[in-house]
Amino acid sequence: MADHHPHSSGTPRPGSSRRTRNETPLERADRNFGELLQELRVTQTGVQILFAFLLTLAFTPRFPSLDSVQRHTYVVTLLLAVLAAALFTAPAAVHRTLFQRGAKPLIVRVSSKLAAVGLGVLVLALTGSVLLVVDVAAGRTEGVIAGVATFLVCTGLWGVLPRAIGRANGRL
Repeated sequence: MADHHPHSSGTPRPGSSRRTRNETPLERADRNFGELLQELRVTQTGVQILFAFLLTLAFTPRFPSLDSVQRHTYVVTLLLAVLAAALFTAPAAVHRTLFQRGAKPLIVRVSSKLAAVGLGVLVLALTGSVLLVVDVAAGRTEGVIAGVATFLVCTGLWGVLPRAIGRANGRL
């Protein structure tokens, strides 16, 4: 819902019949930050699992037999997972640094952007992980197909679908 979006002003757009909440801008920022943190908890768990999986791969008996493309895919994917984890935890650092300085709306805006970039990086990390695993298990062509499919599914579910729902509901 658009009212849950960190940038929502609570003011209905022209022609919209959306009801607004009876809250101050600070209350809205507090609510939006709480909702954002809940979203980050969900994504952070997935990133941590992915990162742990990637870390263990380098210590498996089969790792030395990877070809140069697979090794490069591994390193890039590992670094993307680290970057995603950093982006998803950055809102806590921003909040901690600006806590009690009257900057909650700014914290929410910056944190929302960090989370959005984090999702983009996570799509790439998931794509690389699937590409690598399927490449090793089934072959390069199958790995590329699986990686492209992963990219399309994630961007479809995380980007296209929410926008389509928002447009259909008159909120984007």
